Amino acid sequence: MRILFLGDVMGRSGRAAITAHLPTLRRDWKLDFIVVNGENASNGMGLSGDHAKLIFEAGADVITLGDHAFDQRDMMTFIAREPRVIRPINYAKAAPGVGARVFEATQGRKVLVAQVLGQVFMKRPFDDPFSALDSVLKAHPMGGAVQASLIDIHCEATSEKMAVGHFCDGRASIVVGTHTHVPTGDAMILPGGTAYMTDAGMCGDYNSVIGMDKAEPMRRFITGMQKERFSPAAGEATLSGLYVETDDRSGKATRVQPIRHGGALQPSNPLS
Repeated sequence: MRILFLGDVMGRSGRAAITAHLPTLRRDWKLDFIVVNGENASNGMGLSGDHAKLIFEAGADVITLGDHAFDQRDMMTFIAREPRVIRPINYAKAAPGVGARVFEATQGRKVLVAQVLGQVFMKRPFDDPFSALDSVLKAHPMGGAVQASLIDIHCEATSEKMAVGHFCDGRASIVVGTHTHVPTGDAMILPGGTAYMTDAGMCGDYNSVIGMDKAEPMRRFITGMQKERFSPAAGEATLSGLYVETDDRSGKATRVQPIRHGGALQPSNPLS
C-alpha cells in the first residue's frame, strides 16, 4: 500500500498548498491512503469545520489534530459528526470525537489511524501515551484486523517521539511525529518493520519561525516583550511529510521517504 502523511498544515498558505498540490500527488504517485495533520490550518490555531472540508475535498482520507484540537469552537460539534477527523486518544475523556479508528483504503484494505499526545514539555498534562497506544494496537494487529496502521505522535520532545516509535515497532506500519513544524532527517525503517520519522515538518511557509510571520517571534526573543499576536506567514508553502510503502500481508513498511514538495525546500518524488 502507498501511504502519504503530511505534517501540520499552517494557516492560509498551508491550506492553499494542500488544495493546489494534493490532488495531483494522489494521482501521479498512485496513493492508496492519505493522512493530513490539520492542527494549525485555521489561522495557526486549530482547525475549523470549513477548513477540514477543504482538506478532504483536496484528497485527504483522514485528518489528525493535536493539542490545539478544539481551539476553533465549531470543531466541538463538527468532529462528532465527521468520523474522518481524529483527535488525540489521550485527550480529556469528555472531549468529543475519538483518537483511533479503522478506515478503508483502496481495494477495501483496512488502515488504523491513531493519534496520541506526548507529555514532556507540553503545556498541560495528558494521560500516559504508551498505555493508550498499547490497548489500541493490541485490538488491531497488523496482518489481521488491519492491513496497515499509522500513529501520529504529537509532542515536543524528540526523545519521547523516538520512544513511542520503538514501543510501536513491529506493531504499527508507521510512527510519525508532528507538532514542532521542523522536518527531521531520520526517516528509517525500525528493526521490527515500522517506518519512523521524528517530525514530518509542516505544510507552510518556511520563510518564517515555525510557520509564523517572523517579526513578532523575533521581537519576543530579542526584547522579551509582546507587541502583537502571532500570525501565520503568508508566503508560498512547502508540503512536508512522509511517504511509506507497506506489505499488505504483514503490515510492515518496505519503503520510507521524506517528502518536500513546492515552496522553499528541495522537492522530492518517491517514484524517482
